Amino acid sequence: MVPINLEYLTATTRETPYDKLTSVKVKTHHTSRSKLVLDFIDYLSRPIYWLYERQLLRTVKKQIVLPSHIGIIMDGNRRFARNFGLDARAGHNYGADKAREVLNWCLELGIRHVTLWGFSTDNRNRTQKEVDHLHLLFAEQARLMLEDQELHQKGVRIRIIGNINNFPEASKVALREMERATQNYRGLNLNVALGYGGREEIVSAMKKLLEQKNEEGISLEQLTQSLDAHDIGHHLYTAGIPDPDFVIRTSGEIRLSGFLLWQTAYSEFYFCDAFWPNFRKIDFLRALRHFQARERRFGQ
Repeated sequence: MVPINLEYLTATTRETPYDKLTSVKVKTHHTSRSKLVLDFIDYLSRPIYWLYERQLLRTVKKQIVLPSHIGIIMDGNRRFARNFGLDARAGHNYGADKAREVLNWCLELGIRHVTLWGFSTDNRNRTQKEVDHLHLLFAEQARLMLEDQELHQKGVRIRIIGNINNFPEASKVALREMERATQNYRGLNLNVALGYGGREEIVSAMKKLLEQKNEEGISLEQLTQSLDAHDIGHHLYTAGIPDPDFVIRTSGEIRLSGFLLWQTAYSEFYFCDAFWPNFRKIDFLRALRHFQARERRFGQ
């Protein structure tokens, strides 16, 4: 009997989530024939995915080493939507669903800290229609997470990192309420980066540091003599959270685009070709398998 190469089969097929795509209230353009063909391919591939997913999960769980903190650059929502003839807003809707799904995978594996980059400072330059939709989506997701009893039972603490001062009032209220409701939880720490830019974070940290030292009566000369990396780290958005061990970026782009610039000095990186809404559990487990195979040197 010829052995089946699950690694090859699952690498050359892709999920086709038409059932979820067509549920969003944005006009679609796919034909019924293409839908039937893709649904049939999806139907045939599900047993293969299931077998390979179980195999990968066993492999990853056997290893003692798992990242304590995973950062994820959730990239590719708009390109995913274009591939299916959809409005960009549909891609963002499905991307939000994927974020919830990935959070469950992290809970299953016992990951302690997760940082998801949902909206950068550069994203503010997109069309007003798209930005408005994202603000509404963030508020909606915050309310859904507040209502999710499983997240409360598992003690998921949610923090917003970034500057959301320019967000609409309704979005800010929903996001801050989500933070307050989970602030005393001691389970997985979920950091959601909104209005986030790596350079802006470092500038903000330096301003806070200078203000603090000025209030303490410390001169600029004294500060320059004593300043070290820890002083700056204490004023970052992620203060009190360990730096990410592992950063995953979807969509095939091989760059960080300013994600956690200070904190990723010794992180391991993994770049996945799948667009964020197409990011499957087997893609996630493959990424973790790569992390486990690496020898971390921390710059030595």
